[in-house]
Amino acid sequence: MHIWHTPPPDPASRAAATPGNRTRTRWTAAAVVVATVIAIALPLSARTADDATSRPTVRPALTVTTTQPQRTELPLTLTANGSIAAWQEASIGTEANGLRLASVRVNVGDVVKRGQVLATFAPETVEADVGQIEAGVAEAEATAAEAAANAERARSLQATGALSAQQINQYLTAERTAQARLESQRAAARIQQLRLKQTQVLAPDQGVISSRSATVGAVLPAGQELFRMIRQGRLEWRAEVQATDLSKLKPGMPVRMALSNDASPGSRITGTLRIVAPTVDAQTRNGLVYVDLPGGSVARAGMFATGEFQLGSSHALTLPQSAVKLRDGFSYALRVGPDSKVRETKLSVGRREGDRIEITGGLDATAQVVVSGVGFLADGDTVRVVTDAVAP
Repeated sequence: MHIWHTPPPDPASRAAATPGNRTRTRWTAAAVVVATVIAIALPLSARTADDATSRPTVRPALTVTTTQPQRTELPLTLTANGSIAAWQEASIGTEANGLRLASVRVNVGDVVKRGQVLATFAPETVEADVGQIEAGVAEAEATAAEAAANAERARSLQATGALSAQQINQYLTAERTAQARLESQRAAARIQQLRLKQTQVLAPDQGVISSRSATVGAVLPAGQELFRMIRQGRLEWRAEVQATDLSKLKPGMPVRMALSNDASPGSRITGTLRIVAPTVDAQTRNGLVYVDLPGGSVARAGMFATGEFQLGSSHALTLPQSAVKLRDGFSYALRVGPDSKVRETKLSVGRREGDRIEITGGLDATAQVVVSGVGFLADGDTVRVVTDAVAP
């Protein structure tokens, strides 16, 4: 049987096992833990600070000014298209038949007065006929005078019975016959005088010669056209308007027109509505409207023009033209949000007056939109808004 003997404890171990030594050991372990936590936290905080300083700052794409839609009084207009034509065009021809054209005194574009000689025919043939018929008139006058004298004597002898009733009737009949022949010769003379007068082609009214077909030396039949003339130089614009809009138009309304879509100031003229056609085309359902044009304008017959009838005015929400961007046939505005980012907003536009465009949909009166530089910005860009009139 073995008996185990436990060796006595070491004096150093007994000293370490005292309560004071155990307390110092716990504080030492806690200090080690805290130091370890600090050693781990310091690099993490340093990395976080480095990340914060290295993160890029968003820079504005453009410095802009903004505006809000404004209430503006715009005119109410009705747009129509049409051609410019002569108010009335006269066809000037010849009444003489078979005569040679001797001279032409006017050309296209000449302004003529009423009764002015435009052309002349060779009068020799007609003058010869006039001389011949005048001789016939003189002969008829002599014959009529002799017959009248005989009839007068017959009347004076009728009561004496020196002449028979038959002879007296013969003298009276001869008088009437001679007088009738004289009237016939005088009528023929007037015809020849008229032919002689027709050797000169006269202007029927004042106006502008618009075309000429007369050629010197040509032998022309009666009725051949020689010239065409715009009477009084008056032009009119014949616009086609839908039947539903004809009731809005009244005579006397002012009309502003642009010739051939030309935007130059000289091509814009103002006319006055004269009359609305009483009928409507059965195929197009459009009616013609006749507008008088002022004299001396640049308008010419045959030009195409676009016009606006002034119907009145009304208030509308408008933006400056520089704030509206066109793309793919649509209008857009760049709205600035609280985060200084722009948002592209599709607009519905209406009338235009000067540099203002009517906004019929897409924006309200409180919206802040970019005024200029919209072509350099895209949806979502960040901008810097300034209050100056012109942004750098």
